[in-house]
This record gives sequence, C-alpha cells and structure tokens, in this order.
Amino acid sequence: MKRAVIAATAAALIAGSAATFAANSNAGPDAGGRWHPSAEDRAILTDARIVALKTALKLTPEQEKLWPGVEATLKQVSQDRMARRDEARAARQAARESNAPPDPIARMRAMATRMDAGAADLRKIADAADPLYKTLDESQKQRLNLMLRHQFRGMGGPHGPHGPHGDGPRRG
Repeated sequence: MKRAVIAATAAALIAGSAATFAANSNAGPDAGGRWHPSAEDRAILTDARIVALKTALKLTPEQEKLWPGVEATLKQVSQDRMARRDEARAARQAARESNAPPDPIARMRAMATRMDAGAADLRKIADAADPLYKTLDESQKQRLNLMLRHQFRGMGGPHGPHGPHGDGPRRG
C-alpha cells in the first residue's frame, strides 16, 4: 500500500517537475538573481500535488462525488496565495528601490496580514474537505496524514519554506 502511495506521489512530482522545467519561458531570475517560477509553473505544480493527493486517497465512487469541491478550493487557495506572494515581492522590491529606512511596525502589520490570510486559507480548505474526510476509512486517513506530513515537512515552521518574507531559504 505504501509503495502505491509513494509511486503515485513520485510520478506526480516528477511529471510536475519536468513540465515546470520545460515550461519556464515566462519565469526568470529576479533582481537578486533568484529564479522564480511563472504562474504557469505554479499551476502545473499545484495540479501535480492535487493529483498525487487524490491518487493516494484511492477514493470510492461515492467519495469521488465530494472531490470536485476540495480540488476547486485547493486550486483557488493556491492561486490566492501566489497572488499575495507576488504582491509582497513587488512591495519589497519597491521598498528596496526607494531606499526608505526599514519600518519594523509596518513589517509586523504585514506579517500579521499574511498570517491572517494563511489562517483563512486553512479554514477554507478544512471546510471544503470536511465532508469528504468524514467518509474516509482509516487507511485513507492514514494516507492523507502521510501526504500532509510530507507536504508540510519542508515548510520551515511558521514562515514557510522561503523564510518570513517568502524570498529565499533561511538556512544557516
């Protein structure tokens, strides 16, 4: 059973990675020289993660009827999150270009706003997934937990995988 989950996850991630690598014509390095995926890249990777999740759950025909709402919510939350990340990146770039001194109070407020948005996203996903989750058997719940642990393992705590500002790894 674990082999099937691992194989499905690996296949989806490989497919998403290959497609992303091939489709990065709209992406490129930012002013700091870091590469950022294009909107198309991000959509492809989101779709791959969703396919991996659905494959791992092995939904019954009855559960399949509940999946479209979960999938639509996952996609919408991902799009909203990426839009917020792009806005924050543009605001940081504008602040760098203006040479204005750092404002710690503004940073705290911006961080609180990002946390509020992230909490709202999690609530949306939980609300959309709840009816489906209630129909999962124990093995499906275990696979879901495995997938979620894998998804959040590299998230770097409360700030996500790219540090507190979404602008690159914060490793030591």
